[in-house]
Amino acid sequence: MRVTHGSIAKNVLANLQGNISRMSDTQQRMSSGKQINRPSDSPSGTASAMELRAQLAQQQQYVRNIDDGTAWLNAADSALQGVDEKVARARSLVLQGMSAGSSGQTTRDALAADIRELSESIRVEANTTYLNRPVFAGNSDKGEAYTASGGFNGDGGTVVRTVGSNTKVAVNVDGKAVFGEGNDSIFSILSTIATKLESDPGALTGELDRLDVRAATIRNGLTTVGARSNQLERMRQSADDMALNVTKSLSDVEDIDLPQTITDLQLQQTAYQAALAAGARVVQPSLIDFLR
Repeated sequence: MRVTHGSIAKNVLANLQGNISRMSDTQQRMSSGKQINRPSDSPSGTASAMELRAQLAQQQQYVRNIDDGTAWLNAADSALQGVDEKVARARSLVLQGMSAGSSGQTTRDALAADIRELSESIRVEANTTYLNRPVFAGNSDKGEAYTASGGFNGDGGTVVRTVGSNTKVAVNVDGKAVFGEGNDSIFSILSTIATKLESDPGALTGELDRLDVRAATIRNGLTTVGARSNQLERMRQSADDMALNVTKSLSDVEDIDLPQTITDLQLQQTAYQAALAAGARVVQPSLIDFLR
């Protein structure tokens, strides 16, 4: 094949254009910090990055679910601790009333009034809400778990949060199991106690036993909340660790090696300058130079 100055100039320009293109790609990677800026840069890397991003989004959703579930359980825990203290106070008043048979009607009436105030305070705690939803009423959309008369207003459903792969945790507390329902509810028991304090303090022994049974279910509720909170804490740590690992893997796929990229750019710039100098010398002679 005949080599002419035109063909030489054409090849030099093509090679210079290739050098410029490679430098442009390297500069783009450096400015973006990513080695994959478009799917064509690395089809397999793009597929891996998409899968890793999906995994990362999943772990982040688990974390949000765990935080929401923890808030539910914290609300229930705070309420149950308050209820436990009030039930203990009510028991103390019952014992006082049982030993105050000779203290007069006024004393017993005052104790009964205290019991009724404690019952109402417990009802307020039992109607504790999170995001305007009562935490002891299951999936009920009603505003309170227990009515003013002490009747259960929930549906006994379970509020669950997905906190891991194939892992769900109930974040509400069954109000019926903790506070009871009907005649066995803490409110009915306290109402009966108040009535007997006023009229028949000698019959309080049986009510004290019923109160102790309900106090045990309230403590069981606290234990259940604590166990679920611990489970969510462990799942939160697991989700955070998994998100960190996925983020590192995503960085390995997408992010550039900055020192290596800087070195590559410097080498490409040096090669480009050398190509320019060599090309200038090769294409410099012309017909006029030979006619001199």
